[in-house]
Amino acid sequence: MFAAFCLRGAVEDESRIGFTVPRALGKAVVRNRIKRRMREAVRLRLDRLNQSWSIVINPRSRSLLAPAAELEREVERLFQRCNGSS
Repeated sequence: MFAAFCLRGAVEDESRIGFTVPRALGKAVVRNRIKRRMREAVRLRLDRLNQSWSIVINPRSRSLLAPAAELEREVERLFQRCNGSS
């Protein structure tokens, strides 16, 4: 669904999450749609992320057609892994 790169403690107060979508996934319209879908999935789960994290999410092509619930589950799994390594 996506690759994620996480770094703990890079920011003092709050977590930062960024998105990188390679041009290989499509034109700007497609890449922006993927980012919007990922942003929404992260927004819905952001309260479950504790500590101060810097996370970069690199979506794959599957994230364009995946159901929103599946994206949310994957983001939830990522945040659980981050919280578990505290």
